[in-house]
Amino acid sequence: MTMHPRLDRAFASKNALKVISGLNNFNRDRVAAVVKAAEAGGATFVDIAAEPNLVRHIRNLTNLPICVSAVEPQLFVDALKAGADLIEIGNFDSFYAQGRRFEAPEVLNLTKQTRSLLPDVTLSVTVPHILSLDEQVQLASALVDAGANIIQTEGGTSIHPIHSGVQGLIEKAAPTLAAAHSIAHEVDIPVLCASGLSSVTVPMAIAAGASGVGVGSAINQLDSEVAMVAAVRSLVEALINNPAKAIV
Repeated sequence: MTMHPRLDRAFASKNALKVISGLNNFNRDRVAAVVKAAEAGGATFVDIAAEPNLVRHIRNLTNLPICVSAVEPQLFVDALKAGADLIEIGNFDSFYAQGRRFEAPEVLNLTKQTRSLLPDVTLSVTVPHILSLDEQVQLASALVDAGANIIQTEGGTSIHPIHSGVQGLIEKAAPTLAAAHSIAHEVDIPVLCASGLSSVTVPMAIAAGASGVGVGSAINQLDSEVAMVAAVRSLVEALINNPAKAIV
């Protein structure tokens, strides 16, 4: 398995930025706006729903690597044929509001199914934040053994900060930062810290041991492409200008 050169370089430099449009977002115009903003703002790659027609549409709009997200391995097959570059088992947070939980055995089983179906594709897997930190670390190690190439963390969507301003942003990011720190010290593949991050907290993710970050609602919920581009650029600058590479 060879990772896309753009991703490989960004992970090695610890400044990868994935812009997420949403696993359940099938609105072509909306996804296209997010992807265009991601490219204009300097993101490393984009993450969209694993729907072939959507992938084909986005493939015609960007040269950025396209990651497709799903929780059904079979959906990846046609999405890859349509032009996707890598796959992600995750974006679980879009299901939590429905009461749908993803426990460690199911995530591991999905990973094994996906690897059996697609042995040579770059595979990212999210570790659910509903697990304790110890369980997250154990699952991450098992996922690496099962063939995952990237581990993604999550957590911010379930946190409601008590404070406003910078302190609130740090509170919101705390679960995914804790997961990134714990997991990155146990696995030898890139860890992508995602969910609840901002330009304030992405440097903290890298300092915690992550090789990159994933950002969704902080970008895809904005009401104009200009605002989305500005948000992406602020995240890119926070990553590039961040001197910390690991917590001492």
